[in-house]
Amino acid sequence: MNPPLLKLVILAERLAVCRLNTDAPIPDWAIGESFLSISRTRDELSVICEEHFVPQGVQASRGWRGFKIVGPLDLDLVGSLVSVAVPLAQSNIGILPVGTFETDYVLVRDRQLGDAIRALRFAGFKVVDTAS
Repeated sequence: MNPPLLKLVILAERLAVCRLNTDAPIPDWAIGESFLSISRTRDELSVICEEHFVPQGVQASRGWRGFKIVGPLDLDLVGSLVSVAVPLAQSNIGILPVGTFETDYVLVRDRQLGDAIRALRFAGFKVVDTAS
């Protein structure tokens, strides 16, 4: 059974995906007014936050935009992320997924945002732009 089509909200902010050493403390600049994700593994400390908070010299991939899947989503729900990822992959748009307790976010390159919106709307998703 396919999951129901979801509503997606476009985050207004440009995001950066930062890599720090695994033993680095969480930096003071890792704050978020609208989006912040921090993950530590044995290999790295990753910070995803609004691009303008990231200082020069930090290893970062800048220029990401986010789609919030409107939730809350049940943690046992199967297929919600895949239902969003497939039309983007079919349009040759790479993603960076981020999960939280209540929902999922899908990040795409800022330069591909327009194509991503078109692909998702064509697939039947309701895509809401908070900037408009």
